[in-house]
Amino acid sequence: MLIDSHCHLEYEGLAEDQDGVLRRAREAGVAGFLNISTRRSEWERVIGTAEREEDVWASVGIHPHEADAHSQMALEALLEATEHPRVIGIGETGLDYYYEKSDRDVQKALFRTHIKAARKTGLPLIIHTRDAEADTTAILREEMAKGAFPALIHCFTASAKFARNVLELGLSISLSGIVTFKNARELQDVARNLPADRLLVETDAPFLAPVPHRGKTCEPAFVANTAAFLAELRREDPEQMAEMTTKNFYKLFRKAAA
Repeated sequence: MLIDSHCHLEYEGLAEDQDGVLRRAREAGVAGFLNISTRRSEWERVIGTAEREEDVWASVGIHPHEADAHSQMALEALLEATEHPRVIGIGETGLDYYYEKSDRDVQKALFRTHIKAARKTGLPLIIHTRDAEADTTAILREEMAKGAFPALIHCFTASAKFARNVLELGLSISLSGIVTFKNARELQDVARNLPADRLLVETDAPFLAPVPHRGKTCEPAFVANTAAFLAELRREDPEQMAEMTTKNFYKLFRKAAA
């Protein structure tokens, strides 16, 4: 059985047929879903779905695109939200310099607020980073020096150097359908060499549908395609890939295992 470690069940494209989306994923062998929030206004809906569905969990956090709109959000808001029994992760958070939708300094400050919440609660930090490898690495190193915290780079598309840096810091790495794309040769090279005990899979649905579903709305069921591709890429048994990535999910997101 597989776990979709990162999906957005409240987003347009999935929310309209959420029951069908979950049914199709379960039929495809997906046994769990981490429903990710990106702004404060989503938290209630994301948690509500996790309350209704026993195989769905929730995260609470602010995406870097939304940083300007949440620049005054206090650490206490995150900490209070994490007390809910279905909230198992903090994020997604991080830095995105590709679209520049929020001020970089505001992104950095909010990223550090999320890190404090992860350190204080022990819940894993779910990190989004795009065109911001140097600053992401620097902040992670600085903050790890203050006290370790569990963390995951979601939808990894960065360089081999960045992979080495975050692995040295103890982070895990999650791969999405992007790894199946024909033009993702560098990412595939990274994926071949990732430590087996640090690898997770995700869809980031409704975005980034893997081959052979490119061009369609991505659904959590498609995590099976990504896992199958990775198994072939890494010359591993598909069942072992599913077992390994699921084990890694529960090892990282310990509150889900509990």
